[in-house]
Amino acid sequence: MAPNDSAETNGTAARPGRRKAARYIVPVAVAGVAAATIGLVPALASSGDPDLPKITAQELIEKIAASDTEQFSGTVKISTDLGIPSMGGLAGSFLSGAAEGGDGGKDASSADPQAKLTELASGTHTLRVAADGPDKQRLSVLDDTSEYSLIHNGDQVWAYDSGSNAVYHADGKGAGKAPHGKEQAAPEGVPTTPKALAEQALKAADGTTSVTVDGTARIAGRDAYRLVLKPEQKGSTVGSITVAVDAENGVPLKFTLRPSSGGKAVVDAGFTSVDFGKPAASSFAFTPPKGAKITEADDAKAEGHEKEARKAAEKAQGDLGKFEGEGAPKIIGKGWNSIAEFKTPGGAALPSEASKSEASKGVPAEAQQFLDALGDKVSGKFGSGTVFKTRLINALMTDDGRVYVGAVTKDALVAAANAG
Repeated sequence: MAPNDSAETNGTAARPGRRKAARYIVPVAVAGVAAATIGLVPALASSGDPDLPKITAQELIEKIAASDTEQFSGTVKISTDLGIPSMGGLAGSFLSGAAEGGDGGKDASSADPQAKLTELASGTHTLRVAADGPDKQRLSVLDDTSEYSLIHNGDQVWAYDSGSNAVYHADGKGAGKAPHGKEQAAPEGVPTTPKALAEQALKAADGTTSVTVDGTARIAGRDAYRLVLKPEQKGSTVGSITVAVDAENGVPLKFTLRPSSGGKAVVDAGFTSVDFGKPAASSFAFTPPKGAKITEADDAKAEGHEKEARKAAEKAQGDLGKFEGEGAPKIIGKGWNSIAEFKTPGGAALPSEASKSEASKGVPAEAQQFLDALGDKVSGKFGSGTVFKTRLINALMTDDGRVYVGAVTKDALVAAANAG
């Protein structure tokens, strides 16, 4: 995987006729804000890497877009490190109350995909995946002592958590549908393969990113080209995105997002083994184990899960009304340096030093420590505020209730607030 000196960055943008093929380019957490300058000089294989035919970045992007592979199975390792302090006891503090409302915290809600798959947002996980067209997918998250599986087969969606012996079942034509009508096994917005990540990472091409082919690689026993995206603007927290693309079928095999601050990758997801043959039909069959508690999607509503969601939705709608009264978010800058500016609902701000002790009485100590660890006090022409930071997304909340958020550095947020 050595870098290739022949891969050049130049200012030649993609031709309008090819813009559809380059519809995918953006960092995962800031979809819609990136753009690309396509490198048209082909890269050659470096010593020790697969010797593959020359290909330009434009041609490789088109190869990804044209890929129609719908059958595969394999194992994926995904690691996510946003640099957030360990949740540890914090997660327990927040979740214990919710668990008390169920059957001792061991009810079928532990198998609900919407809750379970959010765990992929941190740490390192091993997944087994399989797909046979748009109607059959299986995803299993493997732990040392347990396994969580999500199976979509036609109109049936099953989820099983072996740790709690809980089953979640949805039956009906809308069981596995995303809002846009495509079938899916995982909840909307939860990428679980390098291909899903890459499709969120590749969107447009208008001059704020260099896109080059940087040699070749061998991933999961397959030859691949390395497509590299780098912001050309200063101030972004994104250093680079590398997508290893299968040389034969154009399927992304590995996705790596590195921060501009250096160090280990923020997101690193790749196949450790993959087979593009038709998976066995048994991969998508499921029979609830003996003694498992089965919760039907409709039953979950009757048990009160939907009631709680409705309360939250009503509150969110009320907050949205306040928010809309303040005006829609304002976008400052462009490309990788785009920053969203908005007012908090009702102009709410962080507690001042004088009120913090009173306001934090009901906050668990772990939660307060977590917030304190994330925040940096800043000041400028805008006044004062707190920057909440991760290795990718940073947000500045001013003491008068304004918020600036983006995949940019703390200095870039302060500069935007000063300009505003």
